[in-house]
Amino acid sequence: MKMSKFFSILFFSFLSFQFCSAQTAKSETIKVNGNCGMCKKHIEKSALEAGATAANWDKKTKFLQISYDPAVTNSGKIQTAVAAAGYDTQDFKASDSAYNKLDECCQYDRGVSIKENNSKKQ
Repeated sequence: MKMSKFFSILFFSFLSFQFCSAQTAKSETIKVNGNCGMCKKHIEKSALEAGATAANWDKKTKFLQISYDPAVTNSGKIQTAVAAAGYDTQDFKASDSAYNKLDECCQYDRGVSIKENNSKKQ
C-alpha cells in the first residue's frame, strides 16, 4: 500500500513538473527569406541548434514558427543563427559571405534596401 502511494505521488509530481515547464515555452513567428526545401532544412536546423524546441519554416509564406524556452534562448539568438546560415530574417541580415555560400537554388532575391535605392536616384 505504501509503495503504491509513493508511486502515485511520484507520478503526479512528475506530471506537475511537466505542466509547469510547458507553460514557460514561448512561441513566435519570424519572417525569413529563402526559396526551397533545402532552405527549409537549413533554416529549421539553425533554429533548433540555437535552442528552439520546435521550428517550422513555410516556403510559401516565408515565415518561421518557433517555440523555445526563454530561460535557454531567445528570438535574437535564434535569428542570429539563421542569419549565420545565410538567410536574412526580419531583424538580422546574413553576411554576404554566408549568403554566397548558399547553393544557387537557395540564393533568394535580397532586394535593394530603401536607403540604397534613394542614394542611386540622386
